[in-house]
Amino acid sequence: GEEGDTRMFKPENLFIGLMGRGSGGTVKPIEGVGMYVIVVASAQELPDVEELYEQIKIPTTDGGKEPVIVFYNLKLDVLRGDLGAPAFPGKDFQDRFLSLVKPVYYLRTRQYSRSVSQPPFIINFQGCIFRSYPGHFQTLLDTGTGRYRKVVGNDLRPALGEFKEQLTDALREEGAIAKKEEEGALFGFLRTGYKTTTWWEEEREDASLEWRT
Repeated sequence: GEEGDTRMFKPENLFIGLMGRGSGGTVKPIEGVGMYVIVVASAQELPDVEELYEQIKIPTTDGGKEPVIVFYNLKLDVLRGDLGAPAFPGKDFQDRFLSLVKPVYYLRTRQYSRSVSQPPFIINFQGCIFRSYPGHFQTLLDTGTGRYRKVVGNDLRPALGEFKEQLTDALREEGAIAKKEEEGALFGFLRTGYKTTTWWEEEREDASLEWRT
């Protein structure tokens, strides 16, 4: 802030924050702190965290470790959906900063339905993407018995479309649904749909793929 400005509340900084452009300089690191835990943050407040990160990522002169920032259950996949909307950070915020956040404990569940040509004509299935660092990302299929079965393990996090296809392939192997060559390309496309990924998972110009690690 400006020299001599001792106001505790600054309306102009509130406006800047609502526009998703950071705190206007009010976010400052605390000396001697080795870990910051972010418990609650909206999409509009995430640039404040980026502002903190930019200040603490500079290597220390005494050889000490760089402080770390922990995002505690912030549901970043949901917050990413607001990026690019009016009064929210732009979509470039995903590539510039959010993609750098590494999932340490990650659990993302999804439920799907798929039509089949024989009774019961509709199959409901569900699964999850799971990771416990430093382990790899696992695609798990709900067996319907209160347990999950590992389908695929990979060092790279799958996009939602890839994840759904992995679950579908597992059902094909079990004989629950027809194999690709049996159902045909057209019916396979109609059952899968055109849109299989969220915007930040898509291949875009200058997009960062760091979120996959």
